[in-house]
Amino acid sequence: MQSLIEKASVLHEALPYIRRFHGRTFVVKYGGHAMVDAELKTSFAKDICLLRYVGIQVIVVHGGGPQINTALEKMGVGSTFVAGLRITDEATMDVVEMVLGGQVNQEIVGLICHHGGRAVGLSGKDDAFIRARKLESVRAKDKGGERDVDPGRVGEVQHINPEILDNLVRSGFIPVVAPVGVDEDNRSLNINADTVAGKVAEAVKAEKLILLTDVDGVRAQDGSLVRSLTASGVAKMIDSGVINGGMIPKVQCGLEALAGGVKKVHMIDGRLRHAVLLEIFTDEGIGTEITR
Repeated sequence: MQSLIEKASVLHEALPYIRRFHGRTFVVKYGGHAMVDAELKTSFAKDICLLRYVGIQVIVVHGGGPQINTALEKMGVGSTFVAGLRITDEATMDVVEMVLGGQVNQEIVGLICHHGGRAVGLSGKDDAFIRARKLESVRAKDKGGERDVDPGRVGEVQHINPEILDNLVRSGFIPVVAPVGVDEDNRSLNINADTVAGKVAEAVKAEKLILLTDVDGVRAQDGSLVRSLTASGVAKMIDSGVINGGMIPKVQCGLEALAGGVKKVHMIDGRLRHAVLLEIFTDEGIGTEITR
């Protein structure tokens, strides 16, 4: 009986958050280990379904780097990265589009539908709702110093038209977005999934942008988890070197989303089961929240 009472207490703790966020929009960037572990994939799909059933409008933007690597390896094609971006020639772009817009996207859609949600898969080419332009060059570091490198079919977001997303959400669907954009010549471009998630969150005026990562959040100089940060606090931690390496582009994505109107950004550990629910519906949360 005591365990049942404790379960009821958990629901009571969640109640004010359910009430506060009913009818609001969350954009969830799905990536990292949560996309490759079977138990975590199921956990994520159930979390997304529960959010929708308690009245929160959810849009999922996903990555797929490991799956792209696997597909390229099977074809005998290597992967080259510069400044965190995949060098994407014409052949690689075909594989990226096939894996992201096909295999990965449809697997996520299928999981959400299997657990009771109504999901629809999209890429930025659908209704051309993610307009992008090609990155002409990126700075690469090597033994000889720095040089400019053409990343190929890699893009940056110019404009998000939220109409198709708004229509789907209003109709009770969960859009699942592959981070492929389209340029003015209708050519596909590979775009960083964190960036797409942030820009989508801005375009739909999201209450929250939730980034699933393979770390438990932002850590302070002494290694302790920082539960809450302001945008100015993040900037200071970057300047001091406390936030460094691969964490920098993720927090910068969050800062841009906040500047664009998103109310809160959450960085959480996607390696934990039910990470999304634990962050949103508990008083303490599990990761780092960033506010304006």
